[in-house]
Amino acid sequence: MAEMVSVHVPTALRAHVGDQAKVDVAGGTVREVLDHLVEQHPGLRGRLLDGEGELNKFVNVYVNDEDVRFLENLATALKAGDTVTLVPSIAGG
Repeated sequence: MAEMVSVHVPTALRAHVGDQAKVDVAGGTVREVLDHLVEQHPGLRGRLLDGEGELNKFVNVYVNDEDVRFLENLATALKAGDTVTLVPSIAGG
């Protein structure tokens, strides 16, 4: 059975998840959690994933404050109670 984890959604993306700051999602890896998240909230797909279904390069994902790019990226294993945090890059000028 897939583990339930909390996904923290930044203010910039909350309109796509019914203005929720946190969404509980099932998944054993970061990829499974993101797949379930965009399945439940299709407006997030283009914001989080590129055309090949890989993580958009302008989005950082953390598991318990660790950047998944320094772990196993989308294959990073999750356990019940873990926290996944989405952080879109902000460009300015």
